[in-house]
Amino acid sequence: MVRFSVAAMTIGLLIAGHALAETPAPGAWVPDRGDGTYQNPVLNGDYSDPDAIRVGDDYYLVSSSFVNVPGLPILHSRDLVNWEIIGHALDAVPPEDHFRTPRRGGGVWAPAIRYHNGRYLIYYPDPDFGIFVVSAADPKGPWSKPVLVDDSKGAIDPCPFWDDDGTAWLVHAYAASRSGGRNNQVVLKRLNADGTHTQGPEQILVDGKTLAPVETSLGPAPWFTIEGPKIYKRDGFYYIFAPGGGVKNGWQAVFRSKAITGPYEARNVMDQGATPGANGPHQGAWVDTASGEDWFLHFQDTDSYGRRVWLEPMQWKDGWPVIGVRQKGKVYGQPVLTFRKPKTAPQPVSVPVSDDDFDRGFNQAWQWNANPGEDWADTTSQPGWLRLKSVSSSANLYEAGNTLTQKLPNTVFSAVTKMTLNAKWEGERAGLVLFGYNYGFIGLENTKDGVVVEQVTRIGADRNGPEAKVVAPGKVTGEVWLKASLTPVVTPVEPPAGYPVVWPAMRQETHAKVTFSYSLDGKTWTPLGDGFVSQPSRWVGAQIGLFAQSPSGTPSNVSTRVGYAAFDSFHIEK
Repeated sequence: MVRFSVAAMTIGLLIAGHALAETPAPGAWVPDRGDGTYQNPVLNGDYSDPDAIRVGDDYYLVSSSFVNVPGLPILHSRDLVNWEIIGHALDAVPPEDHFRTPRRGGGVWAPAIRYHNGRYLIYYPDPDFGIFVVSAADPKGPWSKPVLVDDSKGAIDPCPFWDDDGTAWLVHAYAASRSGGRNNQVVLKRLNADGTHTQGPEQILVDGKTLAPVETSLGPAPWFTIEGPKIYKRDGFYYIFAPGGGVKNGWQAVFRSKAITGPYEARNVMDQGATPGANGPHQGAWVDTASGEDWFLHFQDTDSYGRRVWLEPMQWKDGWPVIGVRQKGKVYGQPVLTFRKPKTAPQPVSVPVSDDDFDRGFNQAWQWNANPGEDWADTTSQPGWLRLKSVSSSANLYEAGNTLTQKLPNTVFSAVTKMTLNAKWEGERAGLVLFGYNYGFIGLENTKDGVVVEQVTRIGADRNGPEAKVVAPGKVTGEVWLKASLTPVVTPVEPPAGYPVVWPAMRQETHAKVTFSYSLDGKTWTPLGDGFVSQPSRWVGAQIGLFAQSPSGTPSNVSTRVGYAAFDSFHIEK
C-alpha cells in the first residue's frame, strides 16, 4: 500500500535542509569569489522583497513567498554573501482552504523580520486579508500560527518599530489593486504592547502626490509607487527606507524626520546609474556589522529569473545614507557589480540548497504551488525516492497547485532528474517542468498503448493557451532521465506610453530559452521538442520543478486508486 504523509514530508524538510546546504551545486551561482570579494547578486534566486536583521554575528533574511508553500523562507549568513536556507515560517498560507488552489499573485507579500524581547518576529501582508505576525524563539522554528494584526484591505509591506520609550509602531503601504486605488503612501499606526494588534487611526507619513520631483541620474522624476517601507532610528532621526518609481524603473528613497510622525524630508539615495543589469533597484534592508560597517540588501527584477538579491556598501554623509558607490557629483549612489566582502565573522562558501537525492525526504528548496493535500507526497514507502501522487487536476498546470518547484539557481544551468511512472489510469503523467506564464515539461505519460516520453509546451498558460505535444518514438518500461537546459535571452524594451521618467537606453528583459532532452541509460541524451522561451508568473520568476497528475475527474480521493511518479534524484549541472 502506498502511504503519503505530510508529517513525513515535514520531517524530511527539516533533516535534509541542513544536510545538503553546504556545497554549491556545479551549476549554481556562487557570489563569493574566493579572494575577499563578492559578485552581485548574492542570491541569484527569486527572493523577492528581502528584509534582514543581524543578531550577534548572525544574519537572517526573509522574503515574499506568495502562494508557494511552505512560505516565508528564512536564510542565514554570517558574512552577508554566503547564504543557506534554514527553514520556513509558514507551514500553510491562511485561510488554508482558500489557498488549496493556487491564487497566483496572492498570499504572502513583502515581510519584515525583527528581533524583540528575545523572540524573532515576522510581519507579513496578504493584501486580500490583512497584516499578520508570526514569532519564534529560534529562527529555525517552530514558528507560531499567524495572528491577524490589521485587517485593512490592500495593506502591504508592514514594518514594526519599537521606539526608545518602548512604544510600538507599524508602518505600511497600500496596493492600488486591493485598496480601491490607494497607493503611493506610507502610513503609521500604533501597535499594542505585544505587537499583535494595531490601535487607533492611521497617520499618513509620506504621500507621493504631495512631494516635489526627486533628482535621479535620469533627471527629475515625479514620485509614484512608493512602497516597501522599513523604519529605523539613528542619531535622533527617524529614517524610512522605501523605493519609489516602480519595481523595474525606480530608485531607492529615504525619508527622514526628527519626529516619528513627521514631517519627513525626501531623497533618492541609490538608482541604477550606469550599472548594467541593476534596474530598479528595489526595496530591501539596512544592516550593520559588529565592526561598525553599514550594508544594504535589496532586490532587482530579472524577469523570468525572478527578483534577485544584491548587496551594497552603504555610508552616511551629512545625516543621509549613500547606498552603493557614489555617482560623480551626486548625493546618491549606484549598485556595485563586485566589491570587497563585509568585515564579519568567517563563513564557508555556500549557496541555498538545490540538489536533492531524496534520501531523507526532500530538502528546504522545494515548495508547493498551493497548500498541499495530506497525500501529495510520500517520502517513506520507497527509501531514497520521492513519490508524488498523480493528483487529479486541470491539464493546465497553471491551475494546479501540486507542482513541487524551486527557484532558479542561476541564469545558465541544466536540471536533471531520474524517475519512473507507476500509473493506474490512462492519461496519468509526470515529469520535469519549467513553470511560469509560459511553461514546458518533459516527462512520461501513460497511454492506451503504454508509457511514452513526451515534451509538452503551453504558451500563455495564464490565459489557458493551447497545449502542444511532441512524443518520442517507442515505449518506456523502466527508469528514464530527464533534462531541462536554460540559457538567457535578452531583449531591449521600449518605454511604456506616457512613462513620466526618462527611459534608460539599457532597459531590457531577460528570459530563458529552455530545451529538453531525455535518456534511457543516463549517458546518451536525445533532444525532444523545439523548446520555448520562458516567462515569469504573477510577481514571481519562473520555477523549475517536478509534478505528477491524473486527468481531471480521476477518482483520486483514495491514494491507492491512482498511480504515482517516483523521483530518485534532482541535480543542477553546468
